[in-house]
Amino acid sequence: MSFAGTPRPRPRWFHARTELEDFAIVSYRVDADALARQLPEGFVPMKIDGPGALVSAVAFRDRDFHFRFLPSVGIDCGQINYRAYVTAYGHTGVWFFGTSLDHPVVAIPQHLWGMPWRRDRIRIEADWDADPARWRLVAGDARCEAVEPAEPLTRLAGFTDEPDWLERLTHPTLGWYRRRDGRVGVYSIWHPPMRPRYLVADSARFPVFERLGLITPDTAPHSILAQARLSFDIHTPPRRFRPGT
Repeated sequence: MSFAGTPRPRPRWFHARTELEDFAIVSYRVDADALARQLPEGFVPMKIDGPGALVSAVAFRDRDFHFRFLPSVGIDCGQINYRAYVTAYGHTGVWFFGTSLDHPVVAIPQHLWGMPWRRDRIRIEADWDADPARWRLVAGDARCEAVEPAEPLTRLAGFTDEPDWLERLTHPTLGWYRRRDGRVGVYSIWHPPMRPRYLVADSARFPVFERLGLITPDTAPHSILAQARLSFDIHTPPRRFRPGT
């Protein structure tokens, strides 16, 4: 049985669209109680089998990001989302600690929508045809170099089977974040089911999670799931989160 994804909501004129290239989800197993202390009231870490919960640095290159009402104005740049997998008020999704974007347009989510975004230099390189395939990230104080192992992925620690980790780790469609005014914001996305390749880190360092007290500099990633290209709908604009609605 494979994961079939979720139905695509009808695109609206004010939504955004992008192609994500050299996309990778670099995940860490963390202490669930330590993660819970970083979340607002009502948000609970989504635990996996065995001790702990997961956080991820999701890195990619935006290719032709544009709002549907401005299809001729596209943006190409690197981006990293720092997220935790959570449940909140009967919904599953991700809590965003922050986002790094390598483009001046970062001012829009920062100031118009109050999102925890910052500008950073981001360089992502990948060679999907190499043997083994390789993926590399350099972004401020964040680093990751990963390769594809000879043996294919048969089981991902903490999950029952492939549909389980595909749904929970690669397909959250709701995201929450702390707005600049202290309230919680929410937005949603859609993409087709991922068919990721499994990579192993030669080295990795994500100080955002270190500063939150979730990992140490020598913590190894739980997993790296990567894909050369992935289409995304972003249901802009974000809105204030109201539990129960």
